[in-house]
Amino acid sequence: MQKARFGGDATGAIRIRPGGPDDAPAVLDMLDGAVRWMNTRGNTEQWGTTPYSKKPGGVERVRRYTTENWPYIAELDGTPVGALVLDSGPSPQMSIAPAGEPERYVRLLVTDRRYAGRGIGAALLAHAAEETRRAGVQLLRVDCWAGGGGSLVAFYERNGFTPTDRFLGTGDWPGQVLARRVS
Repeated sequence: MQKARFGGDATGAIRIRPGGPDDAPAVLDMLDGAVRWMNTRGNTEQWGTTPYSKKPGGVERVRRYTTENWPYIAELDGTPVGALVLDSGPSPQMSIAPAGEPERYVRLLVTDRRYAGRGIGAALLAHAAEETRRAGVQLLRVDCWAGGGGSLVAFYERNGFTPTDRFLGTGDWPGQVLARRVS
């Protein structure tokens, strides 16, 4: 288990560990919580209004994330508070071209909104950069929702990513690919 250099709450620091199938329920809970949180703030476009665990294919997708990809779980005092999933490229269902070089791709980043503001997402992205470096790969990419004034894009920029390509997802969902070089 890796101890992140980011602060946790008053009783502990963020710890990041490899995830697995047993983490799927916690990841689904975080995704459901994120949908509720976005909806209470008027954001119904990014992930819709249906809880992730009730979306067609949602549970199966999370199961695949925890069995077929490289999942990582952030914890505070043993409680899962964030999840990140890395892969070797973008989802085949997305209209995003492969990088043309070895890469690691952030397929999922979610945090438990009850712990917002504690640097969990930043810690997970720093961990992704370290895992990318450790694998001997120099490119880390991610795609995200580019609507809502671009606040999610700005979050990734604050964490060392640079916007590259824009795309439209299903239903004219505005997306942005971002990249970060690691060495």
